[in-house]
Amino acid sequence: MSTRTIPVSHAGSLPRTDELIQANAARELESDGFTLRRTEEFERLLTDAVVDLVARQTRYGVTIPGDGEYGHAMTSAVDYGAWWSYVFQRVGGLEVTGRDLFNWPHVESRPGHIELTNMLNRRDWVRFREAYSDPHSGIATGKAATAFPSTTGELSWRGQDAVESDIANLRAGLDASGVATGFLTSLSPGSGARIPNQHYSTEEEHIWAWASVMRHEYKAITDAGLIVQIDDPSVAENWDQISPEPSVSDYRKFTQIRIDALNWALQGIPEEQVRFHLCWGSWHGPHTTDIEFRHIVDLMLSVNARYYSFEAANVRHEHEYTVWDELKLPEDKMIVPGIVSHATNVVEHPELVAQRITRFAERVGPEQVIASTDCGLGGRLHPQIAHAKLETLGRGAELAGQRVFS
Repeated sequence: MSTRTIPVSHAGSLPRTDELIQANAARELESDGFTLRRTEEFERLLTDAVVDLVARQTRYGVTIPGDGEYGHAMTSAVDYGAWWSYVFQRVGGLEVTGRDLFNWPHVESRPGHIELTNMLNRRDWVRFREAYSDPHSGIATGKAATAFPSTTGELSWRGQDAVESDIANLRAGLDASGVATGFLTSLSPGSGARIPNQHYSTEEEHIWAWASVMRHEYKAITDAGLIVQIDDPSVAENWDQISPEPSVSDYRKFTQIRIDALNWALQGIPEEQVRFHLCWGSWHGPHTTDIEFRHIVDLMLSVNARYYSFEAANVRHEHEYTVWDELKLPEDKMIVPGIVSHATNVVEHPELVAQRITRFAERVGPEQVIASTDCGLGGRLHPQIAHAKLETLGRGAELAGQRVFS
C-alpha cells in the first residue's frame, strides 16, 4: 500500500445481482434441509458475478476488495443471515431439530454465570417490542428464513470444496482487475457456537469444537495468499442477548473464552493476513442496549490479527472514536473503522466521509487507517444505494488522503 493514500475496503456482504438471487433460489436442498446443491451452471454464474463485482469495487476506489460473500449460499433472497448460516453447509455434526435461537427457552443469567437467552428476548427487542412487532416499522423481527440447525454430533469440516470455490472466484476477479490481494470472510468460533448445543457437555467445549473446524477455513484462505476476515459480532452483540444485564466484568470473562478459542484457531497464520470484524448486529433497530466500545476494545485488540474492523458511522456508536484518544494502537496494527453506515438509506457526502476518516487518522496516524463500511451492505440496503455508498467512500478517502498526508 502507498503511504500517501487511505486504503479503502468494506465489511464483507454486498448486494447480490437479481440473476444470482434467482439462481440461488432455484437450487435444490439436500436431505439435511439446509445444504444447497452445487451445479456447474451455477458455479459459472457465480464466478462471472464475482469477477464483475471486484471490477466495480475497484472503479469505486476500493483497494482491498472482497467477493461480496457471493459464495456464501443463502436459501432466501431476503436472508440477512447468510454471513452466518453459510457455514452450516460446511460443517458436519449439525441437524435441523426444530429448536433454534428464536425458540429455545428463555434463560435468566445470574452473577458469575452467564447464559444467552433466545433472540426474541434480546433486551433491546423487549424494550421496543411494539416497534419490533410492527410490520410497517422496517425492523420487524421473526423467525429467520434460514433453517438454523443444532449441534447434534461431533463437529467436522466438510467445506473444503466450497471455500476453494470462493478462493478461485475471488482470485479470478483480482487477476482480471489487476489487484494484488483481497479478503474473504469466515465465521468466528464464538459466533458459530451460538446455535443450540445438544451434543457437547459444556458451552466451552462446544466453542472449542467450533474453533477446531473453522481453523480449516482460515488456513485455506490464508494459504491461498488472501486475507481472512473473521466475522465475530458475538463479542459485542452477545451483551444484548443476556437477561438481565450482566456486569461488565462477568461479560468480559464470558467473552474471553471466545477470544481464546479464536486465537487458538489462528495459530501459525500470519497476522498480516488476518482481519477481525466486530459489530453490534446489523439489524435496523434502536440498539439502546449495546455495550459501550470502551468496555471491549482491548478484547478486540487481543485477537491475533493485524486489522481491526468495527462500526463507527452509525449514530449509536459514531461518538466512540474518542476511545483512541486514550488507547495507544501498536505500530504494527491497523484499524478499519466503519465510515459509511449500513443503517441508513442516506448516502454520506464525500466531505463527511473525509471528516470521519480524518478523526481516526489524527488519533492513530494516517498510515494505520483503512476506510470501510460499518457492516455488510448486502441485504440491508437497496443495491443502488449500497453501490453509491461504496463510491462516496472511495471519493471521501481520496479527499482525506490529500489532507492527512499533505
